[in-house]
Amino acid sequence: MAQTPLSDFSRWLPPEGIKIVVVLFLSFLVGLEREEHKSSTRYSFGGVRTFPLIGLIGYAVALLSKGELLPIAIGLAVVGAFLLMSYHQKLCSSAASGVTSEMAGLMTYLVGVLVYKEEFWIATTLSVASMFLLEMKGFLENLSIRIAPEEILTFTKFLLLSAVILPVLPNTPLGPFEINPFKTWLVVVAVSGVSYASYVIGRLTKEKSGILLAAVLGGAYSSTVTTVALARRAKNEDQPHLFSGCTLIACGIMYLRLAALLGIFNRGLADKLAVPFIILAGGAAVFGWVWSRIPDPVSKELKREYTPRNPLEMRAALIFAGLFLAMLVATHAVAVHLGSAGVYGLAGVMGLADVDPFIMGMTQSAGTVTTLSVAAWAVAIAASSNNVAKGCYAFSIAGGRTGRMSLLLLLGLSIIGLAPLLWL
Repeated sequence: MAQTPLSDFSRWLPPEGIKIVVVLFLSFLVGLEREEHKSSTRYSFGGVRTFPLIGLIGYAVALLSKGELLPIAIGLAVVGAFLLMSYHQKLCSSAASGVTSEMAGLMTYLVGVLVYKEEFWIATTLSVASMFLLEMKGFLENLSIRIAPEEILTFTKFLLLSAVILPVLPNTPLGPFEINPFKTWLVVVAVSGVSYASYVIGRLTKEKSGILLAAVLGGAYSSTVTTVALARRAKNEDQPHLFSGCTLIACGIMYLRLAALLGIFNRGLADKLAVPFIILAGGAAVFGWVWSRIPDPVSKELKREYTPRNPLEMRAALIFAGLFLAMLVATHAVAVHLGSAGVYGLAGVMGLADVDPFIMGMTQSAGTVTTLSVAAWAVAIAASSNNVAKGCYAFSIAGGRTGRMSLLLLLGLSIIGLAPLLWL
């Protein structure tokens, strides 16, 4: 049997001695952090002696009771009573005092208990996490000031979508179309999650980034929304190369987004399309950046003005789920009655509207209702069709040279986007 570090130490110390050393070490670290805090306050509980003593009390109670829960709970209550007395004294000296040190004392008691039960990893993790929380007081308090209340609500909505609703849905096919509620909502969570990640990065970098980064993040959020936003702003700016190049970048990033979603939901489709889509995204981003660097009649650094809406609105999630289900049913019906040609036609039509529900529907249909090759063709056609639609949006909204350039660039991307069909 391989020798562990603990068994090596046991040659010089008995097992209980090793546990006492671990308790002293972990509780001393917490006490050391609290000792440094003492100099900045009029009254502060505990330091490099008190916290190790609390840890040893927890260990001794667990040892004497042989790990029984009731004596350990009584010991925790007794330690908590002493900590309550300390907190009362602290309030007498300053009404604005916090209870952080006292909570750290309770945690240290539990660390002693965990070490007795040989839960060394948990005890160490709790001690390290506590030290981080204690030491990062200023950063965390400033963070709570910088984060707006609506952003906390936004994150709560994401937790509602992913951690509350998703786990309770049945993970079995239902109905004649074998629709899986769990997988359906998982698609909603994944698409919303990708958009939400882009949304968060965009909010964090809003004051520091220009229009190029906004195009990259917008492509991950929604290339269609970003194209419309850039086109509207381009009407008031005489910088056609900059705005058309950024539009191309945003639409190229769409392929990277699609490759990620395909990799999550259908490895077969991802094997066929991920590499071509990544190449398309990289090529469009590079060419769009080079194109945006060509001097315009008016050359100036532009900051972004558009901030995307919260992608985690419950109404938007329900609408997407409804569209996704509709695409599953439509794809099934078209594949059964019209064959592959009908699927390709549906792909072209849906690409002109909202490409995500259709492509996510294909990830569920590929390999069952349709073959992988037919599904891959349909995904590529829908993406190219969507780029044609975005080119028309840019042409009609921006107008002038910017509109014409954007339309030509996106038509080119649309044609090149069909190139993977030659190898499928």
